[in-house]
Amino acid sequence: MPVPPALQLQGVCAGYGPVSVLRDFDLTVPAAGVVALLGPNGAGKSTVLRVASGRLRATAGAVLVDGRDLTRSPAERLARLGVCTIPEGRGIFPNLTVTEHLRMWTYRGRGTRMTDVVDVAFGRFPRLSERRDQLAGTLSGGEQQMLAMSRALSTDPRLLLLDEISMGLAPIIVGELYDIVAQVAAEGRAILLVEQFARTALQIADRVAVMAHGRVELSGTPSEVEAALADVYLGGKTGS
Repeated sequence: MPVPPALQLQGVCAGYGPVSVLRDFDLTVPAAGVVALLGPNGAGKSTVLRVASGRLRATAGAVLVDGRDLTRSPAERLARLGVCTIPEGRGIFPNLTVTEHLRMWTYRGRGTRMTDVVDVAFGRFPRLSERRDQLAGTLSGGEQQMLAMSRALSTDPRLLLLDEISMGLAPIIVGELYDIVAQVAAEGRAILLVEQFARTALQIADRVAVMAHGRVELSGTPSEVEAALADVYLGGKTGS
């Protein structure tokens, strides 16, 4: 029996009050691998993640997770089903230590031990192990992003939604983070990645969708999309 996509957005419309942002929006994230959602500022990328995570309700269309229609489900239900967001700005608590952040996980399986979570987190990010008793607010921007990723991965997510993880970080740190994203995808997880820096995202994506004006204007493999990116970003010709 075919495995259903991790996420399907079908004909989704959404916005904020009278402001319409997504218009008949379609997107599919397969059961495993990385889909990069690209586009200029204001295209609606972060709104897509809010709808996919249940933090913003679609006014039309359908949201399917693992083939189930969860259009009207609240964010907490989607989180329990394995939809996990790493928000723009990291969302860490500055007055908690690194270890205290990892203790806050909401695990979905019985028998998960704190030591297992810490071992996996520190194995992926050895730098966090060196700072396990340090307050998160005193970490560098890159270390805070590592902590946000470790906290998210400790929930054993089925679908990981990443919003601008490279924001404000040095290129060498961005490279380290994207290496981890690629490793997580290789473990069989589905990832929807919103990124402003298109060239960086193309290096690890399996599929790419480029947004403009609230809908997907171009989609395909990284090699198929790369040549036409400038046209979409600058408002020129589009393709499909």
